[in-house]
Amino acid sequence: MPVGAEPVIDGVRETDAGAVDPKWAWGLSGSLRDDPQRRVMANAVRKHGIQAVALDRDAVRAQQHTFSLELDAGAVTNQRASGRCWLFAGLNTLRIRAKERLGLKDFEFSQAFLMFWDKFERANHFLENILETLGEPTDGRLVSFLLAGPLGDGGQWDMFVSLVEKYGLVPKYAMPESYHSGSSAGMNRVLVAKLREDAARLRLAYRGAPDALPAARREKEGMLAEVHRMLVHFLGQPPAHFDLEYRDRDNAFRRVADLTPTAFYEAYVGVDLGDYVSLIHAPTADKPLHRTYTVRFLGNVRGGRPVRYLNAEIGTLKRAALGQLEAGEPVWFGCDVGKMSDRESGVMAAGLFDYAGALGVPLQLDKAARLDYGESRMTHAMVLTGAHLVDGRPARWKVQNSWGKDPGQDGYYVMSDDWFDEYLYQVVVHRRHLSPQLQAALAEPPTVLDPWDPMGALAGG
Repeated sequence: MPVGAEPVIDGVRETDAGAVDPKWAWGLSGSLRDDPQRRVMANAVRKHGIQAVALDRDAVRAQQHTFSLELDAGAVTNQRASGRCWLFAGLNTLRIRAKERLGLKDFEFSQAFLMFWDKFERANHFLENILETLGEPTDGRLVSFLLAGPLGDGGQWDMFVSLVEKYGLVPKYAMPESYHSGSSAGMNRVLVAKLREDAARLRLAYRGAPDALPAARREKEGMLAEVHRMLVHFLGQPPAHFDLEYRDRDNAFRRVADLTPTAFYEAYVGVDLGDYVSLIHAPTADKPLHRTYTVRFLGNVRGGRPVRYLNAEIGTLKRAALGQLEAGEPVWFGCDVGKMSDRESGVMAAGLFDYAGALGVPLQLDKAARLDYGESRMTHAMVLTGAHLVDGRPARWKVQNSWGKDPGQDGYYVMSDDWFDEYLYQVVVHRRHLSPQLQAALAEPPTVLDPWDPMGALAGG
């Protein structure tokens, strides 16, 4: 065979197998020209966009912003142009307790305070992961995955718990928002560049060296000191002490001097976060029900609380969430917020957009297949603050978002019960809302999932 010649099988070159026949491709346009209804739909999509055309207005109208069970969760907060939803959601679950103990109509914690310590701790976590994988090739999947996202904004409930238990909390005025807390992309780019440089230094200096960890960790301390300096520039200095000063709902002035963040948390929140557990609904073959799971390398605080999930039926998640709401506590949850969700109306409902009808093609993956094939994952954390019950069963759920007051109704969303089935993946509830069987399952050692498993996706943003 001449150099460069291609094998021919039954008159077809091997490189042509599976190629698109241009005559067939041009002929596809005829089916659209011959269908007047399809031409009208195509014109509407080109003019107004698929979202506007496919939106089911009846489905929007069916999801009223009224609920038979509601908590007084306060005004909606705003994470702005950052991926701190998990921090905002975590703080929003605690603010009800804080405003009651402080005697305030409303209250807001400092999100920038926890963001500072999350970035600092996550830098350490990343560098420790680099040291743990010194024997892996730089271009292998594992190290490439670690280097792809050294320090994003996303996170998980257990990561929130680790920060609160280690550093405490402060009111928003004690460490207010900065430019980069609300617009984190520029800050993250610089921090990531620094951490990749540090990873290269560690791998070049210590890869293959016996007993390298003590020396590598001494060098890592200097790297973390540089990260701390950068964070002070970006976010400000977190207060080690502050004076609590405010007027309560009766307009009485209150002052408590020289509080530490941990003392403030213990006095004015006082929740044992160790009693709260993450239930997930991941109906994929690799995650049998009633077992616990963790994700390798997922976390922020070394020595803190490991990320841990208990997989259960969707009905179990609903019963536990409803029980917690009825007990007067909001519920942190993780979901795929971009699916079947309308920002303007604040409605999330399965089938909210009829893409199949608008485009004339089927879209039929179920929840398990969407996870397996990368079509869905946890992308956002919010808080359940109410539910509407019909004959004792939830028909819709009230959702406190953290995108400010413009979306939805003063920033609150309404979630249909079927959206809960399809696109909600995680709820955080007190363990008392679990059956004895599930409480026993919590004691079992977790199955370790790959770092790129979709159950770790919320922490990657």
